[in-house]
Amino acid sequence: MMHMVIYAFVEASTRDEALAAGKSAFDRLVGVALHTDAVLDDSVTFDETDVTGAGHARWGERPAAAPSKSNAGEELLEAGWEATIEAFEPNLAAVREGLNELDDEAIMRDEDLVRHACHNLGAYRGPSVVLYDEHGQGIRDRERLNRILGGAESCWIVPADVHY
Repeated sequence: MMHMVIYAFVEASTRDEALAAGKSAFDRLVGVALHTDAVLDDSVTFDETDVTGAGHARWGERPAAAPSKSNAGEELLEAGWEATIEAFEPNLAAVREGLNELDDEAIMRDEDLVRHACHNLGAYRGPSVVLYDEHGQGIRDRERLNRILGGAESCWIVPADVHY
């Protein structure tokens, strides 16, 4: 089982509202919410201090929720965006290399995991996506992220440790 930290960007007036909205987004990703398919196994938010092996125990101190325009929020935003780039670049490189070096049959057999990398590039939810909106939909480009940050009256960032 692999672990990673993901982030939900939610509109809220208070920390508690932000945390509830973030948990709702994470519930959609683990299939807890009605009419959702699980793309992750489990999530633990950073207000859950009694959990061993996840959250604070695995990643250290992080705020449970932070306004996006605060110092803590800017640190979470930077960490989430860096993780997004780190997930994107190797998949893009694998696709480019595979398309240049492999014939159609080799790609169909998924030699060098080219098709897997294509899937990761196209995913809107799951382990290859780090940033989410309050509906559990992936944020995969900076333009959309900036629209979310600029469009909300009060945007908060809620991190979670997830297993997949």
